[in-house]
Amino acid sequence: MREIGFSKLWPKLAKPQFTTFRFTRRDKNDWHVGEVVRVVYRPRSHIDRSVLGLAVIEAKEQRAIFRDTDYVPRITNREAKIDGFEGLITMEEWLRKSYPGDRLWDEPMNKLTLAWTQRWLNNQREEGSGKE
Repeated sequence: MREIGFSKLWPKLAKPQFTTFRFTRRDKNDWHVGEVVRVVYRPRSHIDRSVLGLAVIEAKEQRAIFRDTDYVPRITNREAKIDGFEGLITMEEWLRKSYPGDRLWDEPMNKLTLAWTQRWLNNQREEGSGKE
């Protein structure tokens, strides 16, 4: 089972359904709708790593970051706010810090919508479809 990691405990992770923006995977085995993933907090940490639960990818849409194109819509201010940012400008600033280089300009991102199927909160397991 693949993992989707977060370096911050975003408030959106407390909701039954949440979105995240991810680049196409470099191994060419991109995320797909219906895939169940392990959601992990601080996935690269040997000390603070923790599994938050399991989620299913319900939707996948491409979004451009900085360039307007005819075939890929840009991330909107509303989408940035739903994703946990104050707005599109703060999201773009965070993305620039997290992804230095040309990738932000050259490639669209995947907007993934996920729903919890199992959550572990305070070491307790909560099961359900994520839709309440």
